[in-house]
Amino acid sequence: MSMRIAICANEEQKNELLEKGINNSVEVAWFNEQQQSINNFDAYFDLLFDESDIAKNIFLNDVIVFVNAVATTTSDLPSNYIRINAWNGFLSRTIIEVASSNAVAKEKASGVLHELGWNFIWAPDEPGLIAARIIAMIINEAYFALGENVSTKEEIDLAMKLGTNYPNGPFEWSKKIGLQNIYALLKKLNEKESRYEISPLLISECGNVKMQTL
Repeated sequence: MSMRIAICANEEQKNELLEKGINNSVEVAWFNEQQQSINNFDAYFDLLFDESDIAKNIFLNDVIVFVNAVATTTSDLPSNYIRINAWNGFLSRTIIEVASSNAVAKEKASGVLHELGWNFIWAPDEPGLIAARIIAMIINEAYFALGENVSTKEEIDLAMKLGTNYPNGPFEWSKKIGLQNIYALLKKLNEKESRYEISPLLISECGNVKMQTL
């Protein structure tokens, strides 16, 4: 019997996963919003998971649930939840980052990911995992530089791509990922470490973005 997976994702996330490829032995059901009738699946991927209000999310206690929880650690999640970095641009990478502090859940999750045919790495169960934390720091530093009139967004992006061979510049990354996501992660990191102090310009621009979406 083939494994059955339910994936709640937006179009970009779906396209990234299809680009990555899914083993033909896995039956996939796609959703673009959370649904109540998602029974009889072997695993569930909630890539639209709402970290700002966890209580609004559906809790499935009998199967492994992969959630796009970049800033939230599993200490605040049910024991069967596995964190996955599903920010735009990260799912199509060669290796997917996942995290959990539950040994039993990790073993089950590893089985699911192997069945899907995806390469993955177990990152520390900390806010930002690995790649997202680094990208958020780079974006934050770019906003500090912009606020000090070091250069323009376009020039900073170009310099980073040419100088480091990154696929995107920091401001291109912030647009792709969503500035609200970057701000939420930096805020969580800054609660424990002052080196993650958030750029005033990033805070201001994030507020403007939020107002435009209301």
